[in-house]
Amino acid sequence: MKLDNKKLSSDLLFRVLFHLLFWFYWLLLPILNSVMDNDTERYDFLTKILPASLLSVPFFYLNTEILIKKFFSKNQLTRYFLSLLILFIVYLTAYVYVKDFVVDKFPIRVYDTRTLFPVVFIISMSTLYGVIVFMINQSKKDTEEKEERLKSELSFLRSQISPHFIFNVLNSIVYLIRTKSEKAENVTIELSNLIRYMLYESENKQVLLEKEIEYLKNYVELQKIRFGDDVNINLKIEGNPGSLFIEPMLLIPFVENAFKHGVGFIKNPEIDINLNVIAPNKFIFKVSNKIGPEKDEQKDSNSGIGLKNVKRRIELLYPDGNNLKVKNNESVFEVDLKLDLKDINQNDR
Repeated sequence: MKLDNKKLSSDLLFRVLFHLLFWFYWLLLPILNSVMDNDTERYDFLTKILPASLLSVPFFYLNTEILIKKFFSKNQLTRYFLSLLILFIVYLTAYVYVKDFVVDKFPIRVYDTRTLFPVVFIISMSTLYGVIVFMINQSKKDTEEKEERLKSELSFLRSQISPHFIFNVLNSIVYLIRTKSEKAENVTIELSNLIRYMLYESENKQVLLEKEIEYLKNYVELQKIRFGDDVNINLKIEGNPGSLFIEPMLLIPFVENAFKHGVGFIKNPEIDINLNVIAPNKFIFKVSNKIGPEKDEQKDSNSGIGLKNVKRRIELLYPDGNNLKVKNNESVFEVDLKLDLKDINQNDR
């Protein structure tokens, strides 16, 4: 919010300074011309320069604030140029009347270049200025609308993660209670850690990579309790996460998918999880698991929601700094993710 206010103040200050400098130059130009022509009496500021120059102000803003906003911004170009032509004629008539009749007290000279130039200049500058401002504002509006759409989509994707993950974890808990009730206490502790993270951290836009890794370790420990020696689970963590941060619950869907499809009707199931932090901000995450032919009873109508979700989140959050590769052959499913993360001390996105 502070950054937005500073940017707004900066934009407003720039526009005010631009207008002040423009009109200062507009008043100064005739004076400079009179000095160069040695005709200071003709260009007396208060009685001759100021009235004719001030006449330009309303016509300038009639174009920028009314005609451009009412017609040009709505792509009604024919109406705009017709209105601009009428404005030009009215302005020229008023300028000639004020300058040549009221101020200079001599016959009107409509086709004098000194009369035409100010009118053409003001109309041209007001059109140029108004169109540029419109294009800048339109670009900002398009960017803001795009950001809002991305935020809405991200919010929806994040809202899907927690229920989907809790559903799968609860399935694991039910299985453990039925088959290994003596480990129910340890399982409950691990589950509470997972739920605590989902409730208090997943709502944040970014979390420390260290916390995300710790969450991943808790999930793996829960699965080790569940499967024991039946599944060979390898978790390897290298490097120092430091103060790097990441989107919460970005890694867990890949690991969850490995446990969901890498055990069961598979001989000697094995799941490998590797995390590597390479200074200063490169993060490499790899998951691989053995797979076998999926039987009808294993198929789930919700299967793939987690992976589709996380792939889309990666596309939205790391459009330029990600490299996600998913390989699926007859015996092994592999995920290779590389991210360029930011330091927590840097400005928010």
